[in-house]
Amino acid sequence: MIDRAIENHLVNLFDRYPVVTLTGPRQSGKTTLCRGAFPRLPYVNLENLDTREFAASDPRGFLRIHGEGAVLDEIQRVPTLLSYLQAHVDELRRNGLFVLTGSRQLELGEAIGQSLAGRTALLRLLPFSIEEAARLRPGMSTDEMLHAGFYPRIYDQNLDPTQALGDYFETYIERDVRAFGAIRNLSAFQKFVRLCAGRIGQLLNVLSLGNDAGVSHTTAREWLSILEASYVVFVNRPLLPNISKRQIKAPKLYFYDVGLASYLLGIETPRQVLSHPLRGSLFENLVVVEALKHRFNQGKRSNLNFYRDSAGLEADLVLSVADRLIAVEIKAGATLSSSWFESLHKVRKALPGGTCGMILVHDGDGDSDVVRQDVHVTHPAGFSAMLTRMENELE
Repeated sequence: MIDRAIENHLVNLFDRYPVVTLTGPRQSGKTTLCRGAFPRLPYVNLENLDTREFAASDPRGFLRIHGEGAVLDEIQRVPTLLSYLQAHVDELRRNGLFVLTGSRQLELGEAIGQSLAGRTALLRLLPFSIEEAARLRPGMSTDEMLHAGFYPRIYDQNLDPTQALGDYFETYIERDVRAFGAIRNLSAFQKFVRLCAGRIGQLLNVLSLGNDAGVSHTTAREWLSILEASYVVFVNRPLLPNISKRQIKAPKLYFYDVGLASYLLGIETPRQVLSHPLRGSLFENLVVVEALKHRFNQGKRSNLNFYRDSAGLEADLVLSVADRLIAVEIKAGATLSSSWFESLHKVRKALPGGTCGMILVHDGDGDSDVVRQDVHVTHPAGFSAMLTRMENELE
């Protein structure tokens, strides 16, 4: 089992709260992590029909059996249990009791907020970071990463990414999407998800997306909410330092796993990635999610935004650290261009005075932290470590 970067935070929070809740996509490694981090806790899988029916029909009886603590996997399957869990932990009045996992963030978040507010720490586990994946498969090229993505099973069991991601997507449609109950036309929904993959890194226009999918903008918005709730896509919102008509206010769309996006685009080999017209967008998705994993693996909330104005001036990421900002430019090219540095310096002037740093992430080889024209230059594998160094200097 690969040690996950988030594990220390998970264990530390368990000692400080009666309940810790870990959410994330299916197959991101939540169960493996929790069972490895808490080997003495009983493990209860609420996907099991008999167990789920017992917990739902007799929650007090269920807690009599597991009342001294347990890992409760896929807790969103029995949301009514949370109210009984609240009363139970209030009665025991001690920390380190339950670890809850779930794969539907919005639905679970509402239930947790109503029942366990103030009693649980919240963490998010995404698929492997680049560093975690490299421990099992060192020396991967960028195109191999863009093709395979980062779901742990692909690496643990040396699976063919196209087959594994195809199975993942079909299982997602058959299990999670049907569970929401609001989607009647599954084939139209599948088309919609593939269209989303074709828009990664682009400004989100829900009306256009709905038109291309043959559904109303209302339906398109509902389907996007389902994809967000089940950890398939997320949006990065623009930083709006000034209320100005010149600033773009639409968010940008990304996938939590770049390999799933590649699969949905019809990519079956790393060689296809190299010549694909959306390689630059896939590369941007890779780096943006790496920044998100960097935050989540520290037990922190997202600090991601981007900047863009109507004249086209843009920073692909703007990261908030303390009271400062870090502007990040992402380029899929291997050869450095002076225009990339010029763009970052223009963005720096456009952002508020607290801007403290500039980073260029590109698909080059060599050192992972070279400073040129006041810009820290790195590649995807060195991005997280660079962020750690810059954060330590600021905090």
